[in-house]
Amino acid sequence: MIFKAQRERMKNPWVILTTAILSFGIAAIIIIQLLDFSAFKDSINQAADEPAQVVIALGVFCIAFLFRAIAWKKVLPSISLGQSLAGIHLSLGANHVLPLRLGEPLRIVSIIKRSDTSLDAATASTLTLRAADILSVIVIGIVVAPSAFSDLLGWIGWLLIGIIAIVAIGSWRWLKKIIQNNTDVKLPGPLALGLSASAWLLESVLVWQCAHWAGLDISWSDALLVTTVAVAAQIAAIAPGGFGTYEAAAVAAYVALGYDADIALVASLTAHALKTSYSLIVGGIAMVTPKPSLVGRFRLQKTDELSPEIPTSLNPVLLFLPAFNEEDAVADCIKRAPSQVCGLDVHCLIIDDGSTDRTADVARGAGAEVLSLEKNQGLGAAVRVGLSEGVKRESSAVIFADADGEYPPEELENLVAPIVQGKADYVVGSRFLGDIEFMRPHRRFGNLVLTRILSIIARRRITDGQTGYRAFSPRAAKAAEVIHDFNYAQIITLDLLAKGYIYLEVPISYHFRTTGESFVKLFPYLRKVVPAVYRELNSV
Repeated sequence: MIFKAQRERMKNPWVILTTAILSFGIAAIIIIQLLDFSAFKDSINQAADEPAQVVIALGVFCIAFLFRAIAWKKVLPSISLGQSLAGIHLSLGANHVLPLRLGEPLRIVSIIKRSDTSLDAATASTLTLRAADILSVIVIGIVVAPSAFSDLLGWIGWLLIGIIAIVAIGSWRWLKKIIQNNTDVKLPGPLALGLSASAWLLESVLVWQCAHWAGLDISWSDALLVTTVAVAAQIAAIAPGGFGTYEAAAVAAYVALGYDADIALVASLTAHALKTSYSLIVGGIAMVTPKPSLVGRFRLQKTDELSPEIPTSLNPVLLFLPAFNEEDAVADCIKRAPSQVCGLDVHCLIIDDGSTDRTADVARGAGAEVLSLEKNQGLGAAVRVGLSEGVKRESSAVIFADADGEYPPEELENLVAPIVQGKADYVVGSRFLGDIEFMRPHRRFGNLVLTRILSIIARRRITDGQTGYRAFSPRAAKAAEVIHDFNYAQIITLDLLAKGYIYLEVPISYHFRTTGESFVKLFPYLRKVVPAVYRELNSV
């Protein structure tokens, strides 16, 4: 239920962002008003003068999370220690960026993406161990200073702990139920629970060291009390990383032990700063390692090309023209298309993408077959339909060109020849290898930049990533996937290259459109295409 509620809150990132900014800002204002900056600077300088002590303190802090990772692996033996540690570090880092402890679900996301662990097993084990973590903090606090700990916690704290105890019981029973059907999951034994409790003892070392840098001569038992109180208070933390809540609870614990409040704030802020730095660094590392990376791929995986395939079909080739409100240009495109290429008949098909003008009637009058979509769906959807028609008709090659007159139908054979000769599966007509009659400067610049980016992503030289003139072999047409309706350009290239189909570019001439209006507007284009490219790169 806890994680379900967190997922519901995460559906509105603006609410999360606003909450994070407001809560962090309020805490920052209060701390700035109370903080002795001179003493804080001295504390930081003291730490800087003792780099070995910083390394040791952070090393012990790291071992605390290693203990937790080992404990989780004891419950989920099928996961590796690296996967376990990455999941814990990822949630730790995210909790220092997101409010309301919303980083916790990423621990589950990490483990189910990086292993074969089921969602139920990952969630139940996480809830069980996290509840055990909190309850062990309470036990340590009571053992160290029963009266002070109880007073500092207050009735609200005890109420929250009661809720945690209920969660612990429920998650334990859930885990037992999972174990009945999954032998790869274990109940946490004494070793796992002992490791979780020991982690807090190790974390208190950092608190102890930071207090000494701030000028407080505290004992380890005092550091344990401060650690347990601050951690218990963070159950109800709002700001990212518990900022403000951690400092308030830690200062209250220091004061209860008889230490000066001003120096206590310096000590707690120093400790929190080191913990936050560690969390953000290791959380960032956990996003990319171990594989698979949670941030996903940003370049195409290296793939061997398929062997060439000589087509045996003598069926006509299909030239389809996606068209949306192109009544002024479509007839000329149809009439300019050759009736035969490479000894094969050419069948011309217009994919009328819900035009509101006379595009369909004009196309039929020019002698083309027309397939009309009920409403405008987008260029990507029209290309998807055209490719499907080519496969259905068992065409010897499937080619498409924009119906606005920018691409020359007369040069159709240049694209078809490599396919019927078995030299390529996917042939792209490149304007930048051929003759460009005219292209607006900003459009030329945009094409070159986007093409360069596509070349980097695709790991191969591409000269025209946005061309509207492309041809497909039967097997490439059948395999090609266009994963969104808005456009196809980068998506279909990455899709076919990832599948190993043979890519080739041929020069074409280009004539700037004199009718109609291009649907491509830079920012809407990037807003829709960039996420689609990311999905394509990470679809496998």
